[in-house]
Amino acid sequence: MADLILAETTAHRPRNVDWKRAAALLYGDWGTSKAYVIGLAFVAAGFSSLPIILAVCALTGLVGINYAVICRYFPDGGGVYSAARSQSRLLAVVGALLLVADLTVTAALSGWSALTYVISGAEQIMWLKFLKDHIALTTIFVLLFLGFINWFGPKHSGTLAVALALPTVVIVVVLIALAAPHLTTKFLEPRHESLSQLWVQFVGVILALSGVEAIANLTGVMKLDPGSTPAKPSVRRQSVKAITPVAIEVVLGTALLGWAMLSLPNVMTKTLGLTSREDITAALARRNEDMLRFIGEQFGAASFGPAFGDIFGWVVGIVFLLLLLSAANTAIVAMVGLLYMTARDREMPLQFKRLNRHGVPLYPLAIAIGLPCIVLLTATSFESLAGLYAIGVVGAITVNLGSCTLNRAIGFTWYDRVLFGVTFAILLFVELTLAHTKPDALFFVLCVLGAGLTLRAYTQKRQGLTTMTVTHRVAAMVSPDLAATMQPRLEEGQKIMVAARGITSVLSFALDEAQLRKATLCVLYVKEIAVFYGGGGPLGRAKWQDDPEANAIMCLMMKIGEERGISVLPVYAVSEDAAATILDLSATMGVDYLIIGASQRNTLAKLLGGSVVTSVAQQLPDSIRLVIFG
Repeated sequence: MADLILAETTAHRPRNVDWKRAAALLYGDWGTSKAYVIGLAFVAAGFSSLPIILAVCALTGLVGINYAVICRYFPDGGGVYSAARSQSRLLAVVGALLLVADLTVTAALSGWSALTYVISGAEQIMWLKFLKDHIALTTIFVLLFLGFINWFGPKHSGTLAVALALPTVVIVVVLIALAAPHLTTKFLEPRHESLSQLWVQFVGVILALSGVEAIANLTGVMKLDPGSTPAKPSVRRQSVKAITPVAIEVVLGTALLGWAMLSLPNVMTKTLGLTSREDITAALARRNEDMLRFIGEQFGAASFGPAFGDIFGWVVGIVFLLLLLSAANTAIVAMVGLLYMTARDREMPLQFKRLNRHGVPLYPLAIAIGLPCIVLLTATSFESLAGLYAIGVVGAITVNLGSCTLNRAIGFTWYDRVLFGVTFAILLFVELTLAHTKPDALFFVLCVLGAGLTLRAYTQKRQGLTTMTVTHRVAAMVSPDLAATMQPRLEEGQKIMVAARGITSVLSFALDEAQLRKATLCVLYVKEIAVFYGGGGPLGRAKWQDDPEANAIMCLMMKIGEERGISVLPVYAVSEDAAATILDLSATMGVDYLIIGASQRNTLAKLLGGSVVTSVAQQLPDSIRLVIFG
């Protein structure tokens, strides 16, 4: 009788995101900030706002350099949660909650701004005027629709951002080209306030940092650099190639478009017939929420006539509508993944791990939709909504950089630590200024932190978790990785892998094939978690013994295998992309046959989530024979 194989194979998340897709995903979040940051800067400082815009661009570039270094040292995800976790579990949760606050306002702000780009300037259309008068409620309905889409999982959530990245860059280039002949400095004004007031204005419009955490979280699914291996991963080249063009576009694009905004009086006399500085200032203030569209309308009309200006304004509005909706959707998806990860690490209630039939965590999805809706119900204006934003993202980045500065376990160079320390000090001062000058933002983030930490304390009490201190020697003796070195190793031979979705007839067929061929039977169970968050390292470290459904399948198959003299190898993985994981494990384990049961999902689920069988069949290597049982 064949020996019963009890070893558990460790599965890593598939690394299938190249630098181009990573850059597009980063741009879909980071690049949207220019859609509202320059307008808010004008509201804050008027025609003396150019130094503020340039300072925001400089800080954005500095933070981008910091995250390029972080991505080099955290190839399995370097977001605030994973970076701070090596210092303190509590600090990691605080950083995660700050990121939740950021993502909450990002979803609400992006949804509001997206609708503004097609509503503003078209009040003559009655239904658009109605939507503008009730824009907060309209945004809530849009977020509820995004929640419905995410019920089926975010497998294709990045597709829209990728598809829109290039058109958006083209639009930005065209805007700058139209404005270039009219750029001037004659309308710029010196600062009217003291340096302290100028600092407060600068702090109030720091919105261009949005999305920079996204690239750090993506390193866990990026393709490896040439020469690196899954055991010693490196994504240094990939991450630098992804960050550099996006950072350059965000910095230069925001600066030039800010200058273009302050040059608008040069053409508004011709296009709108405005002559007084007061009328021009009032017109710009009215369109601060969709400033890029207004820039396109005015410079387009000045260059090619009013008709072209109107048409180009609509083109700008529609492109940024879609891009901003994509950014709102990305924020929702990231929040779902972050909350699920904290629950997986037993920092949040285990109920947060409960999934629907499409692998989407139910409670995190409800929270990711509910929190932005609550914020929208309490927001009185776009400016008040934007005022809640920066304290969350700046706090999360500050925690991340502070953790990296003090981290002695990772081989940061001294100049890396100096870079982290200087940026940390600047952002800490920004965070303290925000807390002092924006009481609404402070109250909001304290509510998020208070609710989250209370929920964490309750969770740990219910789980009976306690904290104890042991020496490094004792900790090494009880390391969970130690048992893996004691497991028996399987001899090379013919292997059959069956992808199990439940106790179905495909398992019986696989057992018959393994017995007839005297082959090892690898029983693969992929728990499909529909989250898109890479900050917690490999998802495949979970154990099948902790999953009731997987446990039932594996125990039954090992029992039957022992009775029939079949070597059964349980293989368990957790992934947001079942097809990619099946392909990766089939090739890694060198199986000869792959057996998959035909999918029975309905048409709508296949449309939104894709078919695993189809994806596997299209990409499986020729050396592996595919058997579809149905």
